[in-house]
Amino acid sequence: MKKQVMLLSLCIILPLVFALPAVAADYVGSEKCFECHTEQFNEWQASGHPWKLRKVEKAKYSGLPLPSGYTWDDISYVIGGANKKARFINKEGYIITTAKDGSEAKTQYNMQDGSWSFYHKGEKKAYKCGPCHMTGYDKEGNQDGLPGMIGTWAEDGIGCEECHGPGSDHVKTPSVTTIAIDRSAEACGKCHQRGGMGDQPPAKGGFIKHHEQINELKAGSHGSIACLDCHNPHQRAIQAKDTCMSCHDDKYQNLAENIHGATGLSCKDCHMPKATKSAVKVSDTEGDVRTHLFKINTDPKANMFVTVEKDGKKSTYAKGFVTLDFACLNCHKARDVEWAAKNAKKIH
Repeated sequence: MKKQVMLLSLCIILPLVFALPAVAADYVGSEKCFECHTEQFNEWQASGHPWKLRKVEKAKYSGLPLPSGYTWDDISYVIGGANKKARFINKEGYIITTAKDGSEAKTQYNMQDGSWSFYHKGEKKAYKCGPCHMTGYDKEGNQDGLPGMIGTWAEDGIGCEECHGPGSDHVKTPSVTTIAIDRSAEACGKCHQRGGMGDQPPAKGGFIKHHEQINELKAGSHGSIACLDCHNPHQRAIQAKDTCMSCHDDKYQNLAENIHGATGLSCKDCHMPKATKSAVKVSDTEGDVRTHLFKINTDPKANMFVTVEKDGKKSTYAKGFVTLDFACLNCHKARDVEWAAKNAKKIH
């Protein structure tokens, strides 16, 4: 009789146990990953991803200058400051857009040339850059209780768990549990885009907007490849692998034998010109971020951009190619597109 009662109890309890919802994994922080993944952690630290947002306690040692009148005691967070630009957040969580005394001031620091730019001049600008500047973003609430910080998150900057998912289960049983590994272009595109993952890279002021790589990839001639075919996601973008010859061996060999190859130029110098502007522009056809369109249109009359109007609103997009002024004339400054068109077909 006792055995029957025990069996009956198990029959009732076990289904209830297995019916319980799985407990969601928690965020543990990138520092925890360092214990086992030292090499990847160190590469990630230098990549710029964790610099997307940093508390003042870390950022104040970076050597960055501050907007007019401010000291580090006035700052709560720094946005960026790794490669291109830095913006600063005040003690209430709002992005600084004026001098400390409220007068007009340029408040975005550009690292390439040490210049300053206006950023939403004079506005009361809340920080609402989720989910692309932090890890584990939730649009509800205010980080640190600051009214200007829209949303809450588990870790400042792009940490390991923003791409790999919450890691508490993996930490507890690393030999059993797995973390998320998504090698698709869309995994990177969730942040490297402007207004969706379509094939129309938004443009403004004669340049493609920054953070548009997935849009360019889909619009250009290499839409079938993934970001990881060229990039190690733990490393800086400029450390991309030179993989062009894996598909274009004949073109690669010809380049190596001509004057462009002899002077040290590579495929990216012509096929990935800096047609994007993040912080500064060097000239009317050279920004500070390389494009991912790849294809060069050798027609001297080609226009790289198109403006469309919908519901009374005009929007400008880049087409699926770069033009000769971007591809050739940033080096051949004394020439024009007609000259480039005559010579471009003989490059390879």
